[in-house]
Amino acid sequence: MPLLGLRRLVFFILSLLTSLQGAYMMFDILRANGLTVLELSILVLFVCMFAWIAVSFWTGIAGFLVVFSKRDPLTLKRAAPLDEALDPERRIALLMPVYNEDTERVIAGLEATCLSLADTGKSAAFDVFLLSDTTDAEVAEAERHAAAALRRRLPAGLTLYYRRRKRNIGRKVGNLADFCSRWGQHYESMLILDADSVMGGRTLVRMAATMQANPRLGLLQTVPLPVRSNTLFGRFLQFAATLYSPMLAAGQSVWQGDTANYWGHNAIIRIEAFVKHCGLPSLPGKAPMGGEILSHDFVEAALLRRAGWEVRLHAGLEDSYEELPGNMVDYAKRDRRWCQGNMQHLRLLFAKRLHPISRLHFLLGALAYVASLLWLIMLSLSTVDAVFNALAKVRFFNSGYQLFPEWPESRVAMIASLLAITVIMLLLPKLLGIVVGLQQRRRDFGGALRLTVSALMEIVFSVLIAPLMMAFHAWFVISVLSGRTVSWSSQVRGGRLIPWSVAWRRTGAMTLVGIIWGAVSYYYAPLFFWWLSPVLLGMVLSAPLLRYTSSIRGGERLRRCGLMCIPAEVDTPEVLKRLAALEQQDLAHAAVGDTPVEALLPAGECHQEMPIQSLRAPWGLGGAPYPGKQDV
Repeated sequence: MPLLGLRRLVFFILSLLTSLQGAYMMFDILRANGLTVLELSILVLFVCMFAWIAVSFWTGIAGFLVVFSKRDPLTLKRAAPLDEALDPERRIALLMPVYNEDTERVIAGLEATCLSLADTGKSAAFDVFLLSDTTDAEVAEAERHAAAALRRRLPAGLTLYYRRRKRNIGRKVGNLADFCSRWGQHYESMLILDADSVMGGRTLVRMAATMQANPRLGLLQTVPLPVRSNTLFGRFLQFAATLYSPMLAAGQSVWQGDTANYWGHNAIIRIEAFVKHCGLPSLPGKAPMGGEILSHDFVEAALLRRAGWEVRLHAGLEDSYEELPGNMVDYAKRDRRWCQGNMQHLRLLFAKRLHPISRLHFLLGALAYVASLLWLIMLSLSTVDAVFNALAKVRFFNSGYQLFPEWPESRVAMIASLLAITVIMLLLPKLLGIVVGLQQRRRDFGGALRLTVSALMEIVFSVLIAPLMMAFHAWFVISVLSGRTVSWSSQVRGGRLIPWSVAWRRTGAMTLVGIIWGAVSYYYAPLFFWWLSPVLLGMVLSAPLLRYTSSIRGGERLRRCGLMCIPAEVDTPEVLKRLAALEQQDLAHAAVGDTPVEALLPAGECHQEMPIQSLRAPWGLGGAPYPGKQDV
């Protein structure tokens, strides 16, 4: 990977210079009439937020440059077709860990993926595992019958195994560790799917071939694109992800290089590296900041890189899909768990021998949630400062011997410039994503006009819901810091209309705060009120937004109009067509007799230990092993 160090240097210098410019402009605005302690606090918060925006901005610029010029973000050379040469003797395990999931959806998704893999003619190199941590006896029974039926339906040469643990110690981490300990030695690599993942066969083969071709590659992550959403919220989300995520992921690859991140699924991992270097400790202390590491994927990527293995993000692989919650309530519930996991990473920032980019992943992951609290505090302090300035009497003579008056200064031009720069930095990556879409993929989104209208609608939508998500995330951070933990439950997928009672219960306090906040700022500082109005509007409309964006009927109307359409709808891939067809069948209850669990387990169990890794930091914030031994 030539000149990666120089690439990183240029990227971070640009981010730093941009951050310093924004910090100076805010400092110049605040110091005009003397810098108070309150204004100094605002400055510190602004600098933190502006630096985060700067990194995101230059990531978007880098992604645009490589995608627009059709270059490989890792090598910066012209993008070449991926290798599909696969050695069938170097075995690959296709793993799907599940926990109390909808069995019919799990089996349909897994079967669609397996049939697509069989179509490539290279499925003989793969074995498929359904790894259950299900605690519900009825769901587990349905899983067993469905797995046995699927095993009989799969084409020759592709075998499905089903294993259910009696105790789900370590959650998903323990589930994968159990597989690696018992059968990992039979395989070179493992492809990790989530319960809602669907992947095309050629993509699976290309990932495995890439792993085989590079003996130093420890992990290859794809960009899972959300599909099959039918609510307004879900359709906006999947449109934005499909249009912008590949470009932003390419930008990340430009500066991350061989130190990319891991998102827990739709990725391939070298088993030898995983077993030797990814045994996770538990953090000292009680949850939420202690105990089992929830966001294990970030940490596993950091440990692989610490051991010298390459961790790469490939933004160009297609047919990698997932499903998202269909409304903001279910989406926020998932974010609450991620927030706790990412906050735990702050304890690992100074763990020994981690790569600096891995530490940055930890910091940015936590900042994705902490930023909302910081924005809220900064806006609140700015309101207090604006009201105080409005109420304070202007003193022209501060000294008894002063000959000339001191006129109050107003940096109107500087304020307007900083506001314009901030808005440009937030919106320009999206506008560049639209440019790429119009240049390279407009037909995939239903044409240039529909793509443009949909993108503009998405920008308005993202502005409206930003205050609501900011409030949710700020509350999540406060909950974690106050010691409130989160339970581990299966993810809610699909669409459902949020009742008004739930909408008002979730957002009533936010609406009231927005009304009072707006009234006070408008009365005392009208100019500041208009600057704050986008935030206040989202807060006041939070209940209707929560309710109406969960509408399935609204989502269907948009689709009929050709708006918010994604390539997977305009020209549906074969793997998604199969999934839709299989969901119409009763796969989970197919009659196959009473197949015992033992008959679905692979033979040749060969135990190997996963050593627990040290994440010790100078102040003793690292981890200790999980207590007890796994019971399978």
